[in-house]
Amino acid sequence: MQVGALLAFGLFLGLYGYAEWLEHQRSKRGYKGLHNSEDDVEQPNGKVPNGKVPNGTAAAPQSPTNGGMAAAAAQQHFSYLGCSFARCLLLDEQALLDTRLNLRAAVEFGTIMLWYYLADRTKTFPRGTKEYSRDVLAFIFATLTLVAAWTSMKKSRAVVLLNRQQTEEWKGWMQVLFLLYHYFNAREIYNAIRVFIAGYVWMTGFGNFSYYYKSKDFCLGRFMAMMWRLNFLVAVTCVVLQNSYMLYYICPMHTLFTIMVYAALGIGSRYNNTHTGILVKIGACFVVVFVCWDLKPVFYAIWGPLTFFMGYSDPRKPTNDLLHEWHFRSSLDRYVWIHGMICAYIHPWCEAALHKVDAMALRTRLAVRTVIVTVTTAVFAVWYQTVYVLPKLEYNQLHPYTSWIPISCWAVIRNLTPGLRGYSLGLFGWLGCITLETYIGQFHTWLLTDIPDGQPKLLLHFLPAAYPLLNFGLASAVYVYVSYRLFLLTNVLRQAVVPAKAGAELVRNVVVIAASTGSLVAAGALLLRLRLLAQ
Repeated sequence: MQVGALLAFGLFLGLYGYAEWLEHQRSKRGYKGLHNSEDDVEQPNGKVPNGKVPNGTAAAPQSPTNGGMAAAAAQQHFSYLGCSFARCLLLDEQALLDTRLNLRAAVEFGTIMLWYYLADRTKTFPRGTKEYSRDVLAFIFATLTLVAAWTSMKKSRAVVLLNRQQTEEWKGWMQVLFLLYHYFNAREIYNAIRVFIAGYVWMTGFGNFSYYYKSKDFCLGRFMAMMWRLNFLVAVTCVVLQNSYMLYYICPMHTLFTIMVYAALGIGSRYNNTHTGILVKIGACFVVVFVCWDLKPVFYAIWGPLTFFMGYSDPRKPTNDLLHEWHFRSSLDRYVWIHGMICAYIHPWCEAALHKVDAMALRTRLAVRTVIVTVTTAVFAVWYQTVYVLPKLEYNQLHPYTSWIPISCWAVIRNLTPGLRGYSLGLFGWLGCITLETYIGQFHTWLLTDIPDGQPKLLLHFLPAAYPLLNFGLASAVYVYVSYRLFLLTNVLRQAVVPAKAGAELVRNVVVIAASTGSLVAAGALLLRLRLLAQ
């Protein structure tokens, strides 16, 4: 499949090069005044998704090269052949011009995949080893927090409980600590990292429940857009670097729990309008999780046929139980997404209660908030003293049933006053938007796995090992930039491939992409076969 991916990159590169040449020719004709010709009058029907190109600048409308009537005829002629990609493969000039920016995004995406391969699987750059320094880790995080507070403090658009800006900030600072934990191999904060990962899964339940419950929008197009967001980058990365899906375990976890929230509210959606209906569905989620995870034979019976897809074995520590990793990872957070759904359901009542507290007289308000802080702190202290301080293995046994406690405590304290609810740190919020890209990218352009399916045991260096902090700074700059570009490019390609609403266009795109992928994989396999025969 690697060869197929390389062929795909070459194909997109060729199509993009031809599209740029066509654009250059059109610009040159316009410069020479050929737009005076009736056939060359600029048409307004060239489109770019959202009027934006990947770097965020406004895109000018594209015009047909062969006149409006010819373009219309071409559109009609090619309509039954499928999407614009099929027309591009047939070298239709208008289609190439219309999709030039999407082709550019595909080429840039492919170039970043080549960078992943170059950095991780070749010896082009030196490797470093992890060294834990509590002081350095704490200093980096504290400095970043101070910079964020000093330069990016901003008022939220809506002063509501757990607003979007606040949850993005939450994801951002957790991701920073999660990444530093990996970079410095900071084993002493393992239990905290487990709570952070539970926080991500909690937000999966909270965010998806909030959307589906309020909007009642169970459109397949929106659901497929979410699946694209969660899995496109990881799928391509797995193909290019020959890794298993489970190496990036957070992606299948979020995918599964997103599907479960969608199913919980989408099945029998008419019952979502009653409290009884929602409570029954939440109870059913608990039962399903208990049966499918707590009863281990059931888990293996369900996932056994999918071992080829969900199985994983670290080549440095091989195991015969290929589903162990998936069972272990998903079991740790199997209940917390349901708690996120519950919090989303009671969100209006909690927000109303906070507004009542805000409206109280000063002394009463201070007294009530003092009680809330005292109770919350006491609950957190009990959890910390009885659960958090346990050794890793013992903690993991209790984590699935207790991770909701620190998450709830944080949500209460973070939203106690209008000031706390109304402001967020923009830098952490920005990082929170690219958590998926930074999670996947850390394996191949910050840390290094070095081999297929290997864990990221090494560090990417650009300078000699005698300069660890300079290497950290350079690698981090490249890593964050690449992750941000992947975030933008994934969105651009999603807009090109996944329509807003499900229908014939979505089916058509899936068929064309599946056929193209199959053809490229077959061509790659044929080339490898011919190479073996030649030897």
